[in-house]
Amino acid sequence: MKLVDIMRMLSLAGIWGASFLFMRIIAPVLGSIPTAFFRVSIAATGLVVILALMRVRWNFGGKFKVVLILGVINSGLPATLYSVAALVLPAGYSAIFNATTPLMGVLIGGLFFSEKLTLTKMSGVFLGLLGVGILTRAGPVAFDIDLLMGALACLLATTCYGFAGFLARRWLDQQGGLDPRLSALGSMLGATLFLLPLFGLSLINQPPASWGGASVWLSLLGLGLVCTAFAYILYFRLLTSIGPVKSMTVTFMIPPFGVLWGALFLDEPLSMAHVYGGLLIAVALWLVLKPATPDKQIA
Repeated sequence: MKLVDIMRMLSLAGIWGASFLFMRIIAPVLGSIPTAFFRVSIAATGLVVILALMRVRWNFGGKFKVVLILGVINSGLPATLYSVAALVLPAGYSAIFNATTPLMGVLIGGLFFSEKLTLTKMSGVFLGLLGVGILTRAGPVAFDIDLLMGALACLLATTCYGFAGFLARRWLDQQGGLDPRLSALGSMLGATLFLLPLFGLSLINQPPASWGGASVWLSLLGLGLVCTAFAYILYFRLLTSIGPVKSMTVTFMIPPFGVLWGALFLDEPLSMAHVYGGLLIAVALWLVLKPATPDKQIA
């Protein structure tokens, strides 16, 4: 790859890794639903401005409703689940759990979308889940029900990503597909519409005890504008430059950044469980994402 593409990839991994840091700052103050709502609504506003400056025509080709539904699955639900996890989990934990997205994609593809399951891919899935188990059980955070619920929220979020990927391919890749910039915008709009009534109910039933100070709102702007809106545009530029396979390797780079930002800015403790669990997940991702070779099909 060209040096500029390597720098883009490292920048994207650092930005997405920072999203877990920002959520860890915001969610304990505002709550999970307000955090998720502000994230997607600020991102939607930012994308409207960015696409206007880029003079992108809003031509969804009759797929606007489909994109809104995908937005709920790919953005609204994961944003909420990761915000729930941020109430109890360190940023580094959530970042490492996020790396299981391709593993969930393998399981979902085999179970629901007639994708081939090979021994290599299934080995990767089990190895990745073992890495999650090591991090959860042996990490520096006390092993209790809150930790388990936070881990479950992260895994449900990656499950949503897995379903969204296959549904997007089925619903959007027909008849020439859809401009990915419009897919990003529609996704944020769908997530915002989904979370709007939930946000209203949360304000009525359990309003935040505090709306926070400057650090919370600066973190919200960073989460919505930089980690979501700008990151989408940067990712699409990377897809155009180096293709989807190489771009997917950014998944490997997000956990180290997530752990690093949490340790630097939130004094989150580190342990060898981060290394062991993270390495197992990295090897699992390699098994799942490596180029296909003749392998025994099991499903």
